[in-house]
Amino acid sequence: MKSTGSWYLVRTDDGSILRCRVRGKFKLKESKTTNPVSVGDHVEVKLDIENPEVAVIENIHPRENYVIRKSVHKTSHGNILASNVDQAILVATLAKPRTSLGFIDRFLVACESFRIPAAVLFNKSDMLNSSQMLYQAEISNIFKSIGYKVFSISALEGTGLENLEELLKNKVTLVAGHSGVGKSTLLNRISKDISQKVDVVSESSLKGKHTTTFAEMFELSKNTFIIDTPGIKELGMIDMENWEISHYFPEMRNFLGQCKFNNCLHINEPGCKVLEALAKEEIHISRFESYLSILEDEDNRR
Repeated sequence: MKSTGSWYLVRTDDGSILRCRVRGKFKLKESKTTNPVSVGDHVEVKLDIENPEVAVIENIHPRENYVIRKSVHKTSHGNILASNVDQAILVATLAKPRTSLGFIDRFLVACESFRIPAAVLFNKSDMLNSSQMLYQAEISNIFKSIGYKVFSISALEGTGLENLEELLKNKVTLVAGHSGVGKSTLLNRISKDISQKVDVVSESSLKGKHTTTFAEMFELSKNTFIIDTPGIKELGMIDMENWEISHYFPEMRNFLGQCKFNNCLHINEPGCKVLEALAKEEIHISRFESYLSILEDEDNRR
């Protein structure tokens, strides 16, 4: 239910919460993740006879899926945001702080790689002027046109939340986004039992402060869970081969197997159906730029 890196809160079958440590074998150097145990993992624990208030995580069951990003400090390693989720929601904002289209696309690609349904939730609608609202509508239509659910809300004022309850019902949902986009405010709004710390966005940098420092899962109702995660500054892709990246763009996946060359990367190859679709504006230019950025593994703060 919660991971601090050294201590873990585990919810047992009877609903009680155990404070746990991890057996040393999970901290092997050859592990390619910075967190061998993540929120959402199904684990087996053993009580410590000498200290009954503490348990030890002895085994981790195979994961159905997980959302992973490249570690900021160890670029050859990944950091798992959460595992065994039914869906993921990216909370984004157009200002204070600004979420780039490249960042949104990278998050959606990370979810697509494990077939995790994803939605984009634009927060702070109360702060937008008329031109910003039009721009947000244009962006929303890009994602809606390729099959993603998009919401516009104000977590602060509690507006636009009508459809969220049904979206979350009977699912384990990961919530992610930059620091300052209002993830914790949103969770506090949708459940009176959640009281996550919130803070204001810095006026000088227009960036959020890290108020959520550890991933944590909350039970909203029976069979309904939501996972709050620390703010993500960058979202580097990991464990993806160049040839498979286009498979995680639904609008490009539609042309799978139709290009002249089987190993087409859709950059400048002749007979490329993706490039033809791009020229016809059937694929949005911003999405294609994100695809090229991931291919080159560039920083996504463009």
